[in-house]
Amino acid sequence: MGGARAAGWVAAGLALGAGAGFCLYRLARGPRRSKRGLRSSESADLTNGSYDDILNAEQLQKLLYLLESTEDPVITERALVTLGNSAAFSGNQAIIRELGGIPVVGNKINSPNHSIKEKALNALNNLSVNVENQVKIKVFVHQVCEDVMSGPLDSAVQLAGLRLLTNMTVTNEHQHMLSGYAADLFRVLLTGNGTTKVQVLKLLVNLSENPAMTEGLLTAQVDSSFLSLFDGHTAQEILLRVLTLFQNINNCLRRGGLLAIRPPLPTGSLFSLLYGEDCVQKMKALVYHHDVEVREKVLTVIPGF
Repeated sequence: MGGARAAGWVAAGLALGAGAGFCLYRLARGPRRSKRGLRSSESADLTNGSYDDILNAEQLQKLLYLLESTEDPVITERALVTLGNSAAFSGNQAIIRELGGIPVVGNKINSPNHSIKEKALNALNNLSVNVENQVKIKVFVHQVCEDVMSGPLDSAVQLAGLRLLTNMTVTNEHQHMLSGYAADLFRVLLTGNGTTKVQVLKLLVNLSENPAMTEGLLTAQVDSSFLSLFDGHTAQEILLRVLTLFQNINNCLRRGGLLAIRPPLPTGSLFSLLYGEDCVQKMKALVYHHDVEVREKVLTVIPGF
């Protein structure tokens, strides 16, 4: 990074105060590895570096101002990384919300720069661990869904979006916002690579625990290749989640007294695949799977037939 450019950033920061000058200088130099390392949530390891010092409220406020005012993509990206790391701490999650930082970060998901979009999604992901923050983040859910479904398959942006949506659906509060995307989620599941499959399944498992989402999932049009996920050679982390998805749907139908009735739904729906003869045969074969965890999971699902 050129010395003149870095000096210009520091000068701009000093105009706002010493804390901003510090932030800008650190951003200009790039991330410096911490000897201690930072605690992080499960999602926070996506950032490309960490900073030695945890920013206080004043520094966070100035960093948010810089993020909102700068048009420099390098500053924007590194500021988002710093905010994402800061948001890995529960106290900072509340501070950033109280400073009005969630819309500032969230607006960056509209950037045409995919790296900036990814870093913004990562920061929102950490912020979304706080339930109160989800109230502010939910306004971005539709845009995130659109980006996940239409963006490049298996891309960093798609995975970051899926992680955020997974966090946003840990409780039932905002799950209804994804009700129109069930078929698209299954499409991404079936076309994505192993990493994408796992992340989509985490999201679908969350949705499948909510009886209010059961009908939307079961009526979704799903390609018949979905049944290949029940094959014995399917990776364990995928197979176990598919079986959990099935188990949750069974449980929701049972609670609603619908499991025994199982009214017919259109051909090609998830319902017709899960409760069709082909799936029955696959489940019976999995009773003899080499992995004990898979066998035990199958036995929790089979009584639903």
